[in-house]
Amino acid sequence: MAKTMTRVAVPKNRFDFDPHQFLGTIGEGRKFVLFAKKHKIFVQGDLADAVFYIQTGKVRLTVVSKTGKEATIGILGEGDFFGEGSLAGQAVRMGAATAMTDCAVLRIDKTAMMKALHREHQFSDMFVAYLLARNIRYEEDLVDQLFNSSEKRLARILLLLARFGKEGVPEPVIPKISQETLAEMIGTTRSRVSFFMNRFRKLGFIDYHAGDAFQVHSSLLNIVLHD
Repeated sequence: MAKTMTRVAVPKNRFDFDPHQFLGTIGEGRKFVLFAKKHKIFVQGDLADAVFYIQTGKVRLTVVSKTGKEATIGILGEGDFFGEGSLAGQAVRMGAATAMTDCAVLRIDKTAMMKALHREHQFSDMFVAYLLARNIRYEEDLVDQLFNSSEKRLARILLLLARFGKEGVPEPVIPKISQETLAEMIGTTRSRVSFFMNRFRKLGFIDYHAGDAFQVHSSLLNIVLHD
């Protein structure tokens, strides 16, 4: 079950439109912000008054339960939006966003974003398609948790983090992403993640050294497709 890999971000060649260039021309209501690694972009409970667009870097999205347990719900990269709940009437942030690497982010006030969506139809189409793709990803995550083994879930999340399918070439995964974070994302223990990571490396599906970024090879897809 859940044997297909779906790209979350909208392929760049799907629309003859450059969101990066367009967002840079909005003017009042937007600003470029640099965040150092591990810096909080916003925290749970903050006022939800803006949308963010990642130009460079990686951002980790987390949520904390009432009992204080933290869970990673997503890791985003270049070309991704986050904080879009503010456009749907979300008054405060339901989770937190943290820079996993040094990041360059465009912060767009809610009002400016709404005006841009109404003014530029190509941008609106692209943004809606992006949100729909994100929703599909969340549904796939749920199916993955319900029906697939922890080994398959780990393989799938590594392929997604490596942007498998983007221009046909996987890119290095986030530097120093912890096994604890991977365990949170797939709902298993750190020891199981460690076991599977070592197995993937021995099989030649991934390459990494302690503390370094690691490379994911397309051959890892064999784990996801294997019955």
